[in-house]
Amino acid sequence: MAETKPAAAKSATSAQPKKSSNIISWIAPFACVVLGYVIWRFVLGADSNFTTPDASGGFWPNHKGPKTGLSKMYEGGIIVPLLIGNFLVVLTFVIERMLTISKAAGAGNISEFIRNIQFHLANKEVDKALAACDKQKGSVGNVMKAGLKKYKEMISNTELDTEQKVLNIQKEVEEATALELPMLEKNLVFLSTIASVATLLGLLGTVLGMIKSFSALGDEGGGDAARELSKGISEALFNTALGIGTSAVAIVMYNVFTTRIDGITYGIDESGFTLTQSFAANYK
Repeated sequence: MAETKPAAAKSATSAQPKKSSNIISWIAPFACVVLGYVIWRFVLGADSNFTTPDASGGFWPNHKGPKTGLSKMYEGGIIVPLLIGNFLVVLTFVIERMLTISKAAGAGNISEFIRNIQFHLANKEVDKALAACDKQKGSVGNVMKAGLKKYKEMISNTELDTEQKVLNIQKEVEEATALELPMLEKNLVFLSTIASVATLLGLLGTVLGMIKSFSALGDEGGGDAARELSKGISEALFNTALGIGTSAVAIVMYNVFTTRIDGITYGIDESGFTLTQSFAANYK
């Protein structure tokens, strides 16, 4: 009877799914747009900011004679609070991603941490390597720790050959990585989307303002109409400025975060390579 080779042992992964709520992605955009309207209506559009305020108030008071540059922004129209809301959404997710990615980067330099792990594994000091992972934390530390637990388990395994053991370690690292990466990339879609949408909203506000201004020119005529036209164009361009400014911030921060995520991802990939190569070399 032909001798059969033992199959790879099926063991549960030590990496556990992260239970994290993404409720901020549902609440923040709506809350920021509402706050944008509040700022536009009650801060920029406060009665004290105009020489001839609209006493009747309401959703969109028709104030006249802005006293400051900021109060002129109020006359940019109803697109302005949407643009302010977009800018607040960008700030919200910039802060959220900054905190999350800083935590994911761990407590120390990733390259130095991996060199430390390589040193411990070369000396067959797996427990010290696990202790270093507890100290490092972050995504790279979590993936390395999951791989090291499987690494330690494979050392004492007598049923599998070296190649099968390495495959088990590699699979554990891949599963741990699959749990870490979504957390790093979560909510970046808001920054990439607003980078495009904010500019378009700004142009929409400008076009609406220009339509209003040229309509007034056709109705009135004369020097007064020319003054109203220049004033209307100035007000409309506030939309463009807000849209471009918001888009610029979103693009810059999106690129900053993706660069940091690439660095962490490289560290995770290097962790898996370190574990598999070390085991193959030390436990043939």
